[in-house]
Amino acid sequence: MLRTALRNVLAHKARLLMTVLAVMLGVAFVSGTLVFTDTIGEAFKKSSAQSFAHVSVSILPAASAGPGPGGPGQDAEQPPELTDALLAKVGGLPGAESATGAVSGFAAMAGKDGKLVGQGWSTLGGNFAPGTGGADPRYSFTDGRAPRSAGEVALDSHTAERTGYRTGDIVRLSVDGPVREPEVSGVFGTADGNVAAGGTLVLFDNETARELLGKAGQYDEITVKAAAGTSQDELRAAVEKLLPKGTEAVTGDVLSDEQADMITSRTESMSTVLLYFAGISLFVGVFIIANTFTMLVAQRTRELALLRAIGASRRQVTRSVLIEAFLVGVVASVFGFGAGIGIAVGLRTLIESTGATIPDGPLLIEATTPLTALAIGVLVTMLAAWLPGRRAAKVPPVAAMNSVHAAPTVRGLVVRNSIGAAITALGTTLLLYGAGGGENTFMAGGAAVMMVGVIVLTPLLSRPVIAAAAPLLNRFGVAGKLARQNSVRNPRRTASTASALMIGLTLITGLTVVATSMQSAIDKMAVDLLKADYTVSMANFTGLSPEVREKLDTVPGVAATSPMRAAYGEIDGEYAGITGVDPDSVGQLLRLDFSSGSFAGLGGGGGGAVVDQEVADAHGLATGDTFSYTFENGRSEKLTVTGVYQGNEMVRGLFVPTAVVDRHLAEITDFQVMVKMTEGDSDRAEQSLVTALGENPAVKIQDKQATSDEIGQAINLLLNMLYGLLAMAVLIAVLGVVNTLAMSVFERKHEIGMLRAIGLDRSRVKRMVRLESVVISLFGAVLGIGLGIFMAWAAGTAIGDTVATYEMEIPYDRIGLFLALAALVGVLAAMWPARRAAKLNALEAIKAE
Repeated sequence: MLRTALRNVLAHKARLLMTVLAVMLGVAFVSGTLVFTDTIGEAFKKSSAQSFAHVSVSILPAASAGPGPGGPGQDAEQPPELTDALLAKVGGLPGAESATGAVSGFAAMAGKDGKLVGQGWSTLGGNFAPGTGGADPRYSFTDGRAPRSAGEVALDSHTAERTGYRTGDIVRLSVDGPVREPEVSGVFGTADGNVAAGGTLVLFDNETARELLGKAGQYDEITVKAAAGTSQDELRAAVEKLLPKGTEAVTGDVLSDEQADMITSRTESMSTVLLYFAGISLFVGVFIIANTFTMLVAQRTRELALLRAIGASRRQVTRSVLIEAFLVGVVASVFGFGAGIGIAVGLRTLIESTGATIPDGPLLIEATTPLTALAIGVLVTMLAAWLPGRRAAKVPPVAAMNSVHAAPTVRGLVVRNSIGAAITALGTTLLLYGAGGGENTFMAGGAAVMMVGVIVLTPLLSRPVIAAAAPLLNRFGVAGKLARQNSVRNPRRTASTASALMIGLTLITGLTVVATSMQSAIDKMAVDLLKADYTVSMANFTGLSPEVREKLDTVPGVAATSPMRAAYGEIDGEYAGITGVDPDSVGQLLRLDFSSGSFAGLGGGGGGAVVDQEVADAHGLATGDTFSYTFENGRSEKLTVTGVYQGNEMVRGLFVPTAVVDRHLAEITDFQVMVKMTEGDSDRAEQSLVTALGENPAVKIQDKQATSDEIGQAINLLLNMLYGLLAMAVLIAVLGVVNTLAMSVFERKHEIGMLRAIGLDRSRVKRMVRLESVVISLFGAVLGIGLGIFMAWAAGTAIGDTVATYEMEIPYDRIGLFLALAALVGVLAAMWPARRAAKLNALEAIKAE
């Protein structure tokens, strides 16, 4: 039986090619994911270790240190001071080779196009702290020198490369408000994690950095390097004797290990997500494998029957099929592992092309990775081939020798349809229950179960769905009629091929509908909420100086402005956010959905408050009621409800006059300023605001569409990533269509020869095969799109409970594109099988069994 299995594999190697490719792609996805995440994880760990090479002990604010219950600067414990005096003391300890003080903070730099370089949260400034010999161990200069005065800065090499700045250039940046224009004194390399992740780092001289970053005379951290012969633990013990209150000393090894653990956690999370999608691709591949072996077994029914007749047992027949599957799995896994290494290299290049930076390092292949790839490929192939092998063994020898193409029994189809209906009903029930109760676990489980149920029911659905296409197919004459009949001749085969495509399109359609609906909900939210034409904020989401609003008020064409000034506190011991606004102008800038009252009552006495419905319900408040609000500093204000509105994801909590919150803030800053122009938004109006604020790269000015687009960008980026991850599953499904058609052509060689003999020319044979392919592809697409829309509707009911403006919106243009692509897949998949069918010699085909 082993020799028989080997002979069969060699005899049918062309027919097994698509199965090998399907398994290979799934295994490549898995092994590529493992190699990629292992490689970048190790690269980041080594880069992190390098960044701690000069750190034996680090002095930091203790984890428990920080503002007390009174809030920042108000009756709270002051943060610990890491001063020059402490730096000198620890640097002079026996066993300490050197000590370095570090400060960092937000520093927005404009590129040559005048726009902010990078994202606000990743644009940082730091200090160059020269030690012995004038060097700072954290940085190595590749060009120029370190900054020596307030008029100079140095740039990290990655930022210099992407912006085109060179030593001697003038750059525009902002740290504490005003725009500065220092000269680039040099370019440096660093192992800083923020830079490695694609951020920017601007270095100032030590004194300028501390002044600009708000740390005059102080540091965020002091690092100490041990002298030769002194261990980190010994140095830490000596440093601890000098520590001021609220600080702690941590060894470099501990910090490096913590960083390594964090990197491991992140790469494992990435690996898990990628492996989920690899699993989807392998699941799709199962249909191709099962289809291939089902058709191979059907074509060899007489051969298997003869083996049974001469003494082979059922177990031996099944085993021979599984041996074939094992050999296919081994070959596919070996090639898949090789392709996976290529995928890992490609993923790294792709990520770096987006602007992110991955530290240099060799490709890492753990010993378990090839074993995992081999195990997955072999197990998936053998499991998928087990059922066809079992079916082959159950066919009686006499019956098998009498009929090559034994049709499935009616009883078998009834049982299958009954089981499919029960599974679909169970999945639908779980999905709807999860959607109604907001239970994500039930929703996900229900969707998976429902999809399995529909897959089981697909043979039953194939006849009515394909029959509905009869009017269109009949227009192609005899070729169209034959294509339709061939598509439903073997419902199980058609269903298995279409199901592979259905899975990918279900997920793609569902994600697309949810993303499109969410984007529309955000657009509605922004348009319905904002009367203001523009919002002004800091790029890194820190506070704006009140002077910004004052400058905006002087701009010609500005009709109204209002700050949005955040504070924090409680009502009856429960947290409730509070925002200070200008009571005289806020009504012109915000459009809230009031259930009672309005903004009008905020002015006058100064103690008015507008509250959202959730807060009002929680505390039994209504318009006209008076309540006590306790701020972070422990002081309270008596406020009167002047209006109740429906909150949403963009605005919620309390609105009060700025005068109310100002009394409780240590530092008055605005997280946003709203601006309304007399003539609405326009390029000229926006430029007037930009000019008034000194073309500051740290300040972000957005109209309503830009606010919506900023959130939408994140949604579209995620959606495009998911499209890319699901593309592998769709590609495997395409191979399944090619495989089914090619083997079907071989199986129907005699029939095609007869058609040629009675007058069906080669062009119509090609058309018949192409139309059959298009019908199968569109059948899978219709099922996938319908199922995806249903799942998106179910998910939308849960989303609608939290996002008030969410309504399901079907993107008909994209749905049409998916159908067109499915038809194109059918045409392309049929190219080789159609040519093969048309080239058959009619006389030789008629003689074939």
